[in-house]
Amino acid sequence: MGATGPVPKPEFRGVSSAIVIIPARMAAQRLPGKPLADIGGVPMVVRALRQAEAADIGPVVVAAGEAEIVEAVESQGGRAILTDPDLPSGSDRVRAALQAVDSQGQFDAVINLQGDMPFVDPATIAAVARVMATEPGCDIGTAVAVEASVEDRCNPDVVKAVLAMTAADRGRALYFTRSTLYGDAPVWRHIGIYGYRRAALDRFCAAPPSPLERREKLEQLRALEMGLSIWAAVVSEAPISVDNPGDLEAARASVGA
Repeated sequence: MGATGPVPKPEFRGVSSAIVIIPARMAAQRLPGKPLADIGGVPMVVRALRQAEAADIGPVVVAAGEAEIVEAVESQGGRAILTDPDLPSGSDRVRAALQAVDSQGQFDAVINLQGDMPFVDPATIAAVARVMATEPGCDIGTAVAVEASVEDRCNPDVVKAVLAMTAADRGRALYFTRSTLYGDAPVWRHIGIYGYRRAALDRFCAAPPSPLERREKLEQLRALEMGLSIWAAVVSEAPISVDNPGDLEAARASVGA
């Protein structure tokens, strides 16, 4: 799965360099040990790492909550750094890893890629970087895909993005919700990949959970309540996310494992 050809490398405006960081911890509630789950002989987090490397937007690092994740990644030739397992969120883990690997501030932007997206298209990762490059006022970049079915509109597990479209391939985020959306316009399914300007990541992690964030259980609403600008790139489809044992079996079946 993933892109079959080379992915165009984005040219950043006002951003000299970028890094991809994949937060991973073993204590996932619905699928313990998820980062190291075997999919066709490859740990899931390593598959995500390989897709990020193929996006070719900068170096890729796994921010691990446990030493066994570091060992697994390094045994496959990847780079990983051990972070505090008690950090409250993936964003905090990304920030901790960024400070550890780049204390001098070489990288101006960081892409937070979830380690449970083993087949994410490298072009989707690049699209998040590209929307940050295209929109200088963008504090946080992300991605959306059009709804896969009508049922998506009513499914609270499908997070919907409400966008002010400025072009066919991107829009500024006005809101994110789990609620049902109506009307004839496309309903955008949010993809949980985030690109942060470094200063925006620092501000976001320093702020407490916001009222809308607590209500919808969506941390990106904290950024909007803080006044940070989120822009979304439109991509062709949402990647498979492995959240439970059923998802894992489907992922294994997709590679014949």
